[in-house]
Amino acid sequence: MEEKKSYPVFLYRWVILAVYMFLSIVIQIQWLAHAAVARPAQVFYHGQFNPDGLFNIDFLALLYMLVYIVISIPASYVIDTYGIKTGLGIGAAIAIICGLLKGFLADSFLGVMLAQVGLSIAQPFILNAVTAITVRWFPLRERGMAAGLSALAQYLGIIIAMLVTPMMIGINPDQPDYGSGFKSMLMIYGVITAVAGILSLVLIRETPPEPPGDELLIRMSFRKGLKHILGLRDMRIVLIIFLFGLGIFNAVSSMTDAIAEHMGVKDSEGLIGGIMLIGGIIGAVIIPWLSDVYKKRKIFLVICMIGMVPGIVGLSLADHLTSNPDTIYGITLAGSFILGFFVMSAGPIGFQYAAEVSYPAPESTSQGLLLLIGQITGMIFVAGMSIQQNHYIGAFMTLFVVLTFATMILGTMLRESPHFR
Repeated sequence: MEEKKSYPVFLYRWVILAVYMFLSIVIQIQWLAHAAVARPAQVFYHGQFNPDGLFNIDFLALLYMLVYIVISIPASYVIDTYGIKTGLGIGAAIAIICGLLKGFLADSFLGVMLAQVGLSIAQPFILNAVTAITVRWFPLRERGMAAGLSALAQYLGIIIAMLVTPMMIGINPDQPDYGSGFKSMLMIYGVITAVAGILSLVLIRETPPEPPGDELLIRMSFRKGLKHILGLRDMRIVLIIFLFGLGIFNAVSSMTDAIAEHMGVKDSEGLIGGIMLIGGIIGAVIIPWLSDVYKKRKIFLVICMIGMVPGIVGLSLADHLTSNPDTIYGITLAGSFILGFFVMSAGPIGFQYAAEVSYPAPESTSQGLLLLIGQITGMIFVAGMSIQQNHYIGAFMTLFVVLTFATMILGTMLRESPHFR
């Protein structure tokens, strides 16, 4: 594959990436704006919903996963058929409207939930564009790093939602203004979302005047590309790896508090989930960059699969290794960091590998499929772990150890990206 020189205006591809990262950050903040403040939210919206029913505070976060399953493929179709400017433009426009609407209707739980539906629809139009942007704007030697930085933006959005939101609304139940900051918090997030959306609409371009590589010369239609992807041996293996690996990560990151309770340790400050994200941020910068430097995809995917093993073992079996609660907690934290470091860096490398292996199929189609199956298995795992008040968490964590070994074996069966062969 011939690699041409990058866009003559060297910095503009980084402008594209920076704007895209900003949009990714805010869409993730909107996803979890209520997740870290569920208890004060119940006080703030008292009487507007049944805490024990389906449509409660937790449903606001669940909406993103439910809607993604429905909208992911149509969003990829739009991006691959009409281009990233159109696809991201749709996502940005919906995010602007619904982000501000969420702020204006902050007093109404029904209004917030309707706005969250819109933001959930916007999400796949944004997240599924990662590899489409990297291929159109970045030379081959920088694509892994660009995909890693895009993933980093998502993790930063999650951290901001978890750490900044509680400081904005007041979470001390002994204070008279307990939870009173919801209006200002949602409005601030709405304005920031609108700014990110407007910047995207103004600054995102479809392609540079001179493409950084030859990949854009031949493209399949969405339908032919989907058939082509599913017919490729390496893509089927990658799909199974994401089916297990991403599903495990989505389940573990959603159930960290319940996992800590199962281990018999206290995690009142949410360190297990927090340190997993920190590990992921570090890994998402380092591993994809090394993949670009050494011009290898397979070996770094395999390294990530191998690295997942001690991480999930630490999270699953810490209470079987010792009876000391402090030691169990330490092992759990170490396992969480290791799992986050490797599984969250495997994501961007896997997306880029899939785009390269499935060429000339559209990039957003391959990425959308990988994210979609990870969302589906993640929801299935979470549902199973939650049965009978988390009774089966131990069994599922043991299953995750087995599945992680399976992904490691599958990783060794992959062939190197054809762009580097």
